[in-house]
Amino acid sequence: MNGTLCDLRGVDKSFGDNRVLKQLNLSLPAGSVTVLMGANGAGKSTLVKILSGVHALDAGSISLLGKDFRPSSPSEAIRAGVVTVHQNINDGVIPDLDVASNLLIDRLAEPGYGFFLKRKQNYAVAERIASQMGLSLNVRQSVAELGVADRQLIAIARAMAHDPQLLILDEPTSSLSASEAERLFLLIERLSAKGVAVLYISHRMSDIRRIADRIVSMRDGEISGVFEGDALDYEGAVNAMLGHRMTDADITIGAPGKNVLVINDLRLLPESKPFDFDLAENEIVAVTGLLGSGKSAFAQSLFGLGRPASGQIRIDGQDFAPTNPQAAIKGGVFMSSKDRANNAVVADFDITRNITLPFLSRYSSLSFVKRSDERRTANEMIEALSIVCQGESDSIGTLSGGNQQKVMLARWLAEECRLLLLDEPFQGVDIRARRDIGRKIRETAKNRATLVFVSELDEALEVADRIIVMAEHTVTAEFRNENVDLNEILIAVTGAVPTDIGNAARTAHA
Repeated sequence: MNGTLCDLRGVDKSFGDNRVLKQLNLSLPAGSVTVLMGANGAGKSTLVKILSGVHALDAGSISLLGKDFRPSSPSEAIRAGVVTVHQNINDGVIPDLDVASNLLIDRLAEPGYGFFLKRKQNYAVAERIASQMGLSLNVRQSVAELGVADRQLIAIARAMAHDPQLLILDEPTSSLSASEAERLFLLIERLSAKGVAVLYISHRMSDIRRIADRIVSMRDGEISGVFEGDALDYEGAVNAMLGHRMTDADITIGAPGKNVLVINDLRLLPESKPFDFDLAENEIVAVTGLLGSGKSAFAQSLFGLGRPASGQIRIDGQDFAPTNPQAAIKGGVFMSSKDRANNAVVADFDITRNITLPFLSRYSSLSFVKRSDERRTANEMIEALSIVCQGESDSIGTLSGGNQQKVMLARWLAEECRLLLLDEPFQGVDIRARRDIGRKIRETAKNRATLVFVSELDEALEVADRIIVMAEHTVTAEFRNENVDLNEILIAVTGAVPTDIGNAARTAHA
């Protein structure tokens, strides 16, 4: 490991009376991947914004390559060699531009680049950058036409194009498949071998075990633990982040009620294998699998966002084939979508309206919305989900990512339904918020059926009574969440499924 590339000493930052960073000391070694963990409100985002030139520090010092570092803007930080890929994909790409323009946007804005746009030259440079990242994209294509994973890779490739000295990655794999994430990990390894310092913000244990040279825990604006060496103490890092020992999820599987959802011979695609499935009242089933396994297609077919190729879906004994989300909601099926920034959060609305939006008719009389009723519901959900805010009238944009996710969950828990679909409800939230959300899902599960779609196995183990695994747009395995054999589940997820696994419920427990 090389010497320190970036050193922070006694860094303080306050917003009004709220002291966010408190005499923070942190060293980032060259050629090393430092994973930063911290609960919502620990100060991670503020630290990143100071390093990337968004905020100025109030006190303390930062040195970069031995020189004083106080960037006054993101562009100044980039020129100094500090490049950040933010968690919100919209901060890293401009959908209305093509791929090439997104990859080159920073240098196009540089003084002296030229008044006239050299499209042919720019396309050639963009293709070279994309090739170095292993991206097989048409650089002339509009980013608006691409999915979330491709947008994430473009944001990362744009950062790599700057030849960074310090690369900051905030939850970079949240939208990536296993193969895409592995491509990113290999790229990070090549950069660190060249002496680049990497600050990697994540709570995904699969990422941390794969990529971390050291783990730094933050709590209440301070560094609460540094863990490095041959045997990284993952549990110790989480305990330092939380301020107490991390207890295992305690799943008590109750008695299921009558069947709510019954599926027979469902084919999600014409070429995929059909599958049967049932889900009862009071029951929570997690659906997991690799990206492209069919989880999203399954969720969309239940919420009227897509149509299966064939088969039968019944809700409470009645045929169910919604043609749009409105029909699904009317039929008692609610869905909380993944990618909250693009598909769920309404940035211009306050917390109250974000919660009540799908059900405004229930708060209306003679075309007038009863704001007092809305506020009462919002306050009940704020208390129930421990949403950290000043009040129900706060703008949704003032909340942390974990608390925004809780608001999106509150939207669908505020009203009764027969089937609740939760697509990646833990995406982008820390372990403490994940536990809060998982606990609320289980506490409210009575009198409905719940399907939770997750990519991480530990998330499934913390919330579900049963776990089903999907691959190639069909169900390939089923497990009961007791006395786990984790290897058996992992084998199913990665595709090497024992021939008899689908014939009996297996056991799983965290």
